Amino acid sequence: MRIGIVCPYSFDVPGGVQNHVMDLAEALLGLGHEVSVLAPADEESTLPPYVVAAGRTVPLPYNGSVARIAFGPFYTNRVRRWITRGDFDVLHVHEPLIPSLSMMAVLSARGPVVATFHTALTRSRMLAAAQGVLQILLERITARIAVSALARKVQVEHLDGGAVEIPNGVAVAKFAGVAPLPGWPGECTTGSGGTLGFLGRFTEARKGFPILRDAFVALAPHRPGLRLLVAGPGDPDDLFGRFPAELRDRVTFLGLVSEVDKARMLRSVDLYVAPNTGGESFGMILTEALAAGATVVASDLDAFRRVLDGGRAGRLFPTGDPAGLRTVLAELLDDPAQRAALTACGDQVVAHYDWPVVARRVVEVYAAAIEATDGRVIDQEWAGLGGPR
Repeated sequence: MRIGIVCPYSFDVPGGVQNHVMDLAEALLGLGHEVSVLAPADEESTLPPYVVAAGRTVPLPYNGSVARIAFGPFYTNRVRRWITRGDFDVLHVHEPLIPSLSMMAVLSARGPVVATFHTALTRSRMLAAAQGVLQILLERITARIAVSALARKVQVEHLDGGAVEIPNGVAVAKFAGVAPLPGWPGECTTGSGGTLGFLGRFTEARKGFPILRDAFVALAPHRPGLRLLVAGPGDPDDLFGRFPAELRDRVTFLGLVSEVDKARMLRSVDLYVAPNTGGESFGMILTEALAAGATVVASDLDAFRRVLDGGRAGRLFPTGDPAGLRTVLAELLDDPAQRAALTACGDQVVAHYDWPVVARRVVEVYAAAIEATDGRVIDQEWAGLGGPR
């Protein structure tokens, strides 16, 4: 099967959707399919051989964060040329409802289109301002995938249609097979050591880093060996300035890390902490941490609760509550048997998210979309949007 995948967000900046697209592409290649990915990126960027760079991006505030997207007539022409050259059996676009390569690909497609929706955003100024375009988009999408029950709920209640729920995948072998970083995780003994981990933008409010910081600052004086390992974008001075001077030497900042070093980082912690405050439809970092064998502690968000099987595969704490987080961390650090039980359950849960398993379900959707269109070519005329007349 010849498959074209479109990512809306820049490959020059790491992110959950970008990682999803790359892992899906590699899983599909492993299953014997031909895959080409179109994504925003500088043409001089180092990219996997299956990725075609569409060009530079501009920032767009979206879902409590800032997405870097490419949009406009110049990119429309690039999208059309890529589609024509690829002669794809199916086109798979991600997050097509924001102004992006994905939206332009849907409007330019002439065959079956599968769309994956990642966010559970129910209200958006952009969507409200583009209802006409939105209707055209939805009519051109042959089949929809939602990565979570929350994302699927948006499709049913706000976008006049259903979606097949297929979760984000995780390359289990990639995370389970790597060694920890040198010198980590260290010794975790009752009342003393332990390593906590956080990965993400520590400056982004919805990631909840201040909640983890406050819990760490409260716990560290009582546990002289406790350390915090942080990875993600940001200024080191900004990070360390958020901690009391006497605790800064117990915080290690890795900055942006490669996919390999991300896996090694997750293998280096006793407890991976996800203190997010909202805006999450799934929780990919949780499945990655589970695959790496870390015990997971996460905010009691609905999306996180679903991934962690209601708390069987990881401990949940009240969202936004540093004191509640501190209590859970102290209990788990002093209870290796409980950590081992959570990790064992996590191994069972994450097996369902392994990319070869997930990719086969996606291929079933592709096959259904191809069968639904029955080889028909869609008329490309769409008035008022810059297309042919």
